[in-house]
Amino acid sequence: MPYKFPLTSGNVTRFFVVFNLVLFLALGAMVHNSVNAWITEKRYAMTDLARAMQKRIDASRFATWQIYENLATSAAGSSPNSNLQETRLRPDVYYLEKTRRKTEALIFGSHDSSTLDMTMRMSNYLDTLWGAENPTWSMYFLNGQDNSLIMISTLPLKDMATRYKESAINTLVDSRRAEMLQQANALDERESFSPLRHFAWQNDHYFTLRTTFNQPGHLATVVAFDLPVNDLIPRNMPLENFQLRQDATQSSTTATTSDDTSSESTHVALVNPNLEIAASLPSTSLQLVYRVPLTSLALDTLHNLMWPLLINLVLFLLSIAGITLLRQQSLRPNENQSAELDSLRMLNEEIVASLPVGLLVYDFATNRTLLSNKIAEHLLPHLNLQKIINMSDQHQGVLQATINNEVYEIRHARSVLSPHTQLFMMRDQDRELLVNKKLQKAQQVLDRNHQMRQQLMHNLGHALNRPLQSMVKQLVQLSQRDDDESVLDLLDESQGLARLVDDIVLLNRLEAHDWSPDASVFNLQDMLDEIALESLPLLRRKGLALVVNNHLANDEMRFGDRRALRKVLTTLMHYSLTTTRWGKISLEIKTTEDKPNQVLLQLVDTGSGLSVDELANVDFPYLGETTQDRFGQASGMAFFLCKQLCKQMGGQLEIIAKPDIGTRYNIQLPLALEQQGEQEEKLLEGVTALVDIAVEDVHKIVCRHLENWGAKCLTSDERLTGQDHDVLVTDDPARLNGWALLLAGDEMGHHALNDQQFRVNFNLSNALLDALLALIEKQLSHDLLEESREDEEATPLMSGGYFQLFTETVPPDVKRLYTEAAEKDYPSLAQTAHRLKGVFAMLNLGSGKLLCEALEQHIKVCDDLTIKNTTSEIDAYVSQLLQQGNQ
Repeated sequence: MPYKFPLTSGNVTRFFVVFNLVLFLALGAMVHNSVNAWITEKRYAMTDLARAMQKRIDASRFATWQIYENLATSAAGSSPNSNLQETRLRPDVYYLEKTRRKTEALIFGSHDSSTLDMTMRMSNYLDTLWGAENPTWSMYFLNGQDNSLIMISTLPLKDMATRYKESAINTLVDSRRAEMLQQANALDERESFSPLRHFAWQNDHYFTLRTTFNQPGHLATVVAFDLPVNDLIPRNMPLENFQLRQDATQSSTTATTSDDTSSESTHVALVNPNLEIAASLPSTSLQLVYRVPLTSLALDTLHNLMWPLLINLVLFLLSIAGITLLRQQSLRPNENQSAELDSLRMLNEEIVASLPVGLLVYDFATNRTLLSNKIAEHLLPHLNLQKIINMSDQHQGVLQATINNEVYEIRHARSVLSPHTQLFMMRDQDRELLVNKKLQKAQQVLDRNHQMRQQLMHNLGHALNRPLQSMVKQLVQLSQRDDDESVLDLLDESQGLARLVDDIVLLNRLEAHDWSPDASVFNLQDMLDEIALESLPLLRRKGLALVVNNHLANDEMRFGDRRALRKVLTTLMHYSLTTTRWGKISLEIKTTEDKPNQVLLQLVDTGSGLSVDELANVDFPYLGETTQDRFGQASGMAFFLCKQLCKQMGGQLEIIAKPDIGTRYNIQLPLALEQQGEQEEKLLEGVTALVDIAVEDVHKIVCRHLENWGAKCLTSDERLTGQDHDVLVTDDPARLNGWALLLAGDEMGHHALNDQQFRVNFNLSNALLDALLALIEKQLSHDLLEESREDEEATPLMSGGYFQLFTETVPPDVKRLYTEAAEKDYPSLAQTAHRLKGVFAMLNLGSGKLLCEALEQHIKVCDDLTIKNTTSEIDAYVSQLLQQGNQ
């Protein structure tokens, strides 16, 4: 068994104390590591800085000896150069003129030409030595021969010396001369160093290396170099914190404070209030010291460890708050917890007292009642608990007892935690029987009320349906005689009321399970024509377009409930008409190859979409407000009724709506395909139709209908030159020519525009077929009449001597018509047509003359399609005359 940590006050306190101690130890170790890493970094930097300064000192020593031994001595022993020039800037101040300007030289005091030559040599040497250096370098040469002072520097000395009395260079030269004279008088000190100095006008830090050379019989010669240190010191180490001083402990070992071989020449010391890091310069008696105030070190450490310190502080505060809250709330219950326990006890007593059964908890070890309610207290004097326990063990803890002529069911259970505690529950079975009888009676009353309501709705619907149908018929007749807008509004309202009554009656039958699908064989295309024709009045009033795209064959027969399917489609169509203010409504019917007996009907509108409240009406009628327009309001039970009907027919309804885009109604129903015998010949077998429709959807629908009826469809692009057609089908009134059908979406069937043209609704397949058959019938009768007339006209041609003239002139002109029409040479085409018209008029061929006149009219408007058609007709007419003449 795993060990459990006892949650006592002492243990919790010890845990938090240990936690905080570990937290502080970790914080101390973190601070120590951070400070130690910082000091180690600075010691490494000081070591590198000391090495760099030592290299600079060694280089200056070498330059000093080179200047004194080679340049100064050789200049004194050689003849002076007469080409050297100097410029007197001030009394006793001379500027050496030279071509190379890396360094400039000033001579202070009286001097001779050898001094001038020596100055030029030293300046040229220093040009080479300091040519690649950027800091400010200076050299001072106190000549023991004539006591003159030579200053060579990378500073612009000529510009600075123009104001010699007021400039800082005066103070600088005077201080250097004094230092060098003092160095010359000190016989026991040959080399000396100055502390770190600061150029105020350039913010440069440097120190001076002075070297003395004694000459017998002359004053000592002193060479001094100002060595810059700005380029050696790292940027994260302030220059103000550095100090150059004499190393008093150079003779003693310094390895006791070093960490490794790379920092042997450095040591750290605490000099209140600073921390000093000193690095010795081995070949000198100097010591470079870096002083850091302890406050700056502390602030820098806090800045580096800000986030770890904040995290530790937050953990410390959380631990203090945790132990405080835990001791107050859990380990030491306060008055609030006592009140909560009292409220829980009172709640338990209230729950036990409100139970509908008797509850008794009895402790046999102490022979006392732990918990009970009034029912158990009332029955306890009449019960032998020990006997009940013995009997319940034999009957799975359940037994019946009669107390005061009342039957009770007593259930017994043992406590898991306390073996001497027993639980008893007493239930009055007589009361339960009485309650069950009351419930059964209430259910019977409810069922009777439902039945009465259903009967009332059924009778009310039938009573209202008959006068409503009569009123709708009268209003339809009145609207056909009069186009008054108020009559149409009244007709819409009456039709909506009739639909509402039908919906109520049908929904009442569905709820009463009094409705079942009445399946039969029906033609789906005929039903779609009825729905489209029924919706046309409202479509025309709202200015909407309807496209019925049936991908199935027109003569297909399906097995299903036609009335229920028609009810679903008309209800959804009316709802879609109500929610759509502009645009179009599309109804598409199709099946899949793998499931030919499953029909998918898709109704799509471009309306305002459906709200969430409207979609809630799918699950229950009238849950949400429906859409309303100026013609009426959509029904709140439409979606629920359609869903129930689809469910009864074995299908499903899905509604997808997007705000301001539209709504899509997907209906999937099982409609079995009935097998039919193959037809010997289709209605429009051998008929060729030229389809010139701009709207793509309408073009596909019409071509599908024509091909199902056996007609051959041609388009203006597919049509070959000279290919003839029987009828033209177009949706553009400007393209009507000859035997043609004009398609429209708002036509109530079809009607004749003239003897050769009809206007028909492309959504109504039966109307389209009737118009085509009527047009073909008229065309056949017209052709018979024309043939008889042409026979009469051709008789003079055959009897006279003009046939040879006809054969020589007319066929070439017909070929010329095709050529000029293909090249779109309208002037030549007009001349050829006029010439043919004259030939036909001379030969008394009236039909040919009429065709040429029609061709001239089409040439004037440049209608290429009609020009081709008319040219084909002229060619056919000429070919027919030639055949008659050859017989």
